[in-house]
Parts: sequence; C-alpha cells; structure tokens
Amino acid sequence: MTTEELSQQLDLNSLAQQVVERALQAGATDAEAVVYEGDEFSASVRLGQVETLQESGSRAIGLRVFIGQRTANTSSSDLSEASIRRLIDGAVGLAKITSEDPFAGLPETDEFGSLAGDLGLYFDDVYSLPVEQRIEMARRCEAAAMAADTRIQNSSGAAFDAATSRKIVVNSRGFSGEYRRSYCGYSVSPIAQDTTGTMQRDYWYSSARHIGGLESPEEVGKEAARRALRRLGARRVPTQKAPVVFSPEIARSLMSNIFDAANGDAIYRHASFFAGQLGEQVAGENVTIVDDGTLVFNGVAGFGTSPFDGEGLPTRRTVIVENGVLKSYVLNSYTGRKLGLRSTGNASRGLAGTPGIGAGNFFLQPGSITPQQLIGDVKSGLYVTETMGFGVNLVTGDYSQGASGLWIENGELAYPVEEITIAGNLKDMYRNIVAIGNDLKFRSSSASPTIRIEGITIAGS
Repeated sequence: MTTEELSQQLDLNSLAQQVVERALQAGATDAEAVVYEGDEFSASVRLGQVETLQESGSRAIGLRVFIGQRTANTSSSDLSEASIRRLIDGAVGLAKITSEDPFAGLPETDEFGSLAGDLGLYFDDVYSLPVEQRIEMARRCEAAAMAADTRIQNSSGAAFDAATSRKIVVNSRGFSGEYRRSYCGYSVSPIAQDTTGTMQRDYWYSSARHIGGLESPEEVGKEAARRALRRLGARRVPTQKAPVVFSPEIARSLMSNIFDAANGDAIYRHASFFAGQLGEQVAGENVTIVDDGTLVFNGVAGFGTSPFDGEGLPTRRTVIVENGVLKSYVLNSYTGRKLGLRSTGNASRGLAGTPGIGAGNFFLQPGSITPQQLIGDVKSGLYVTETMGFGVNLVTGDYSQGASGLWIENGELAYPVEEITIAGNLKDMYRNIVAIGNDLKFRSSSASPTIRIEGITIAGS
C-alpha cells in the first residue's frame, strides 16, 4: 500500500491539528506538530545488471511543546492512537522537567505566512515511468559512458532515483500549512584505465523535479566518461603559491562556507569568523551572495524553494553578502532572539529536535566572463575539480583540503594533477576572488559559477 493510499485512510492534516489541541489540553502553553510522509524509489545497475532495487514509503509525526519557557520534543513513526497518546504525554512530561530558556518559544502570530500560488514544487510524473523503464534509464547512462572510449571497460555503476514527499506544519498560534515535493535523477560513475593499468574514476548526474527536466541519459554518461578520462596520467606538482580556479562544483562548496559562517547559531556562540562583522567588508567587491527560498524557474521550483520555512514563516530572498559587505546573518526565531534580530525565514525543521538553520537556494551571483576567459588569464595555476577531507575551521577561517584537478599553463588546461593540498584562510580567500564566471547553473539547492582566487598555497611534491 502506498503512502498516498494510507493517507487517504487517515487525514494527516486533521491529525496534526488534533495533536496540537490535545497537547494544549495536557498542559502545554504552546505546541507545534510536523507531519511527514514520503515515497522513495532507487534502482542501481552495474555493467548492465541490476544490483539493487528499493522502494519504500514512510509517515511520521514530530511534536514540540512549550510550558512557559520550557520546551521538549518527541517524534514517532507509529500513528496509532496509543502511540499518539504516548507522544503527547512524553513531550509534556519532558517539558515539565527541563530548564527554562528565555529565548524559547514559537514565532509571533503576525510573522507566520506562506508564499501564494503554485511554486512548481510537485510533479506526479516522477513515477510515471514503469520500473523497467527507470532501470533502463540507468542502463543507458552507464552504456553511454562505457561506449565513449575504449579506455573505459569498468564502472562503479549507475542509478535512477525518484522521490515524493508531503510536509504539514500546524501550531497553536493559528498557522497551518503544507506542501508536496518531487524529485528524480540519475547518475553514473565510470572507471577509466590507461596502458599502465592506472585507474581513475569520476561521475556525473542529472536531477530535476520532473522527468521532463532531466538531461538525456546519453548526455550524462558521456560527460561522466569525459570527466573520468581527463584524470588519467595525473601527476603531482611542486609546492608553490599560484592562482587557483575552482570549478562550479567545488566553488559551490567553498561558497557554502559563507552560509555556515553567517549561521546565527555559530554567530551567537562566537564560533564563526563572521561574528561581529555585520556591515563590514568580508569579501571582494565583486562578491554578492544570496539565499533565496522563493526561486521558480519557468514554472519549476528551485531545489531549495518552499512556501514557508520550518517554523511556518514565509521564505524570502536574503542578501547575505553584497559587494563584499556582510549584510545579514541567516537566522531562525531562536537565534534571532539571541542576537536581537528577526528571523530570516531560514528555520529548518525535522521531526525530532529543535529547529535548525537551513539554506533555501544559496548562490554566488555570476560575473560576465566565460570560464574559458577566466582560465585564459592564468599563466600557471590549478583548476580544481575535486576536494577531499574536512579541513575548514569556521572559527579561525583556516582552510586546507586535499585536491585534484588540472594544471593550467598559458591559459590552457594542460595535464591532470593529484595528491596535492590547497591551503589558505577563508578571510583572505574571499577577498582575493579576482574573477567570477558567467556559468551559474543550479544542480542542487546551492550553486556557484567558476571562480578564480589568487595566491593560494598548493602543497605538492
């Protein structure tokens, strides 16, 4: 039985309303219920043979209660009457024995809201293909990669994934909202081998909210093959300081550190190098960073778009860094109260625990030059295509990561490099972004164009 059929037997919106009302009757002064249901499908193939086939559905509810300024959370995937009773009694009982927190509480009534209209979050065609065709799309991805070059004779496999979900948020201050989302995509990871027996692996993927938004499996397979092949013959380079060009995939990760540094939780704990920097220059004047939970592209929502955040506040567009100046932190209601500011609509709410802080569609605004022009200005430097490790310290800004990519000579990508480390300090690196490409494309909820940073230490041989 699918979750849709199950939800027809049980009105999940009414359930959330009832849980909130019953929590108030049990002694809570405020309450918030979150209900989630979803379906997931995944098929993976390797060398044309099906390796795994998974299909699942789930439903669960989370409850957050307040007794004055005391708060507690409970959750359950069992929606039976007995379980709901335990959920409510458990939350209220825990709240009675927790310590008071002067900053705890739901947002004020006038803050709640939801974006109007159809945002293009849900398309039912993600499950329109028969299972055999979904598997066949993964096979086509892998076959295209394998056929691209005789040096590709092996693969780590290909996969097709699809998912739909529904989220409902109800609280005791009058907010009630829900939305559905859909997702589908495929990926492939071919293995290339040269005449010496050295092997290199890379991958590529396509993802969308509906089947029609996907690139063809053949395009994805050929791109994955190209990426694997260009890694063959990789070497190390001498330790030096040089310009480093970050591909969009790696630049996205580098820019995401700005979101983490501007996270209100890290700010009030003084665990970020952005603490106390509001209104100060923190990056080059060409750098503008935006978080926008409202983006819709030709009738299709961005991967980070939603009508309201985890607390029921309408999502919005927030400029975090404008022309290099730190303009805003990213906040939920709790961190906003801690810092004497208003929430930016970035509350992220799961079923258990208190709301965290999450991004909408987070991106670096693009520049006006092509990636080729950006690379063409480099006499000798590194084009990074992969980083490894977790060498980022948000307190100090220190940055050090293992990397691989392609060496640039006289404005051209010359040969692959690996077993190197790139290092610097984010406070300097953001100020030294000297060029930004025009190739911004959203493949997930965060995105960046190609960027070039001067003076990064490259540790090699």
